[in-house]
Amino acid sequence: MTEPDPNFDALLRYLREARGFDFTGYKRSSVMRRVDRRMQEIHVAGYDDYLDYLQVHPREFTPLFNTILINVTSFFRDAEAWEQLRTQVVPDLLARKGDEPIRLWSAGCAAGQEAYSLAMLLSDVMGLDAFRRRVKIYATDVDDEALMQARSASYSQRELEGLGPDVVRQWFEQGDDGRFGFTKDLRRSVIFGRNDLVQDAPISRIDLLSCRNTLMYFNSDTQARILQRMHFALTTGGVLFLGKAETLLTAGGLFTPVDAKRRFFRKVALGHGNARDAFADLRRVDSPATGRDDSGLHIVALQSAPLPQVVIDAEGRLALSNLAAGQMFSLNDRDIGRPFQDLEMSFRPAELRSAMLLAGKERRLQWVRGVPWLRAEDKIYLD
Repeated sequence: MTEPDPNFDALLRYLREARGFDFTGYKRSSVMRRVDRRMQEIHVAGYDDYLDYLQVHPREFTPLFNTILINVTSFFRDAEAWEQLRTQVVPDLLARKGDEPIRLWSAGCAAGQEAYSLAMLLSDVMGLDAFRRRVKIYATDVDDEALMQARSASYSQRELEGLGPDVVRQWFEQGDDGRFGFTKDLRRSVIFGRNDLVQDAPISRIDLLSCRNTLMYFNSDTQARILQRMHFALTTGGVLFLGKAETLLTAGGLFTPVDAKRRFFRKVALGHGNARDAFADLRRVDSPATGRDDSGLHIVALQSAPLPQVVIDAEGRLALSNLAAGQMFSLNDRDIGRPFQDLEMSFRPAELRSAMLLAGKERRLQWVRGVPWLRAEDKIYLD
């Protein structure tokens, strides 16, 4: 076990506060090794010295993040899994969806090879016209530099190794600089954006979620939280596609194997009426300017609100809680789906169960006022 180092902790806090990257959920030993490697490259001895160096040389953030967020990927990586996707998973998806739109999410997309692999595969299976009419692929990462490369859709000949010459001729065009540009026919259906799997709200109503060789960088608690968000993101019957080195030991019954060997898992419908799916349906908003699904913005607004807020579904179970509520009432992701009456906050510091029943019965607002609450050494009163 890696011993705590206050200087390293101070460095992590600075990265979070200065650039919004929170690495506390990553495997600590892995992050330390990668930071050490970068420090050796620039001949800095200690974490405190490196923090000072970052403050003086802000351009250092980019090579540091590139070192920590190792973006190793390729087109159709692990060919056997992609063949299973082509012959089994996608045909099942198409049969289930009928003529409805299809939404995919490539989470941790790096430089875009995986997202464009999904585009090529679905276009081959569906036909180009149907693909352009029905498919949207959302591709996200926390690495802004990788996203910039992904949006450019430009790759070297070495990066195309493993693709047959027919595939290259069909989907790529070589430019004057010798690099190969991915076809605009498919590129228009791929939307890139920044998303932190630990901190940001998930994209909603996803039919196929590909997150390959990303979860393995996080510790088990963080993996569990991410998998809960992915369960929220997927539609009923949606499929999660993981990397060869990853398992679902922390999934807690949220997914069932479709093909465990090739790492395909189907979302399990929750017994309490899919409260989170229902909330996602209510909160879906397409931006008229871009046509993008902005449903996540509503959840971000809830999560970032300064006042504690919780959402209880029609069956009396906790559907959502924001960060302020989690901190005040010690709620976490494992409480999602639990009956509200079983939670301590339902009776302490005030009896809320009777007020909840009355609100549901009379369909009107109920107040519980003047509730004393000890915060540190001060007593405050809550409404």
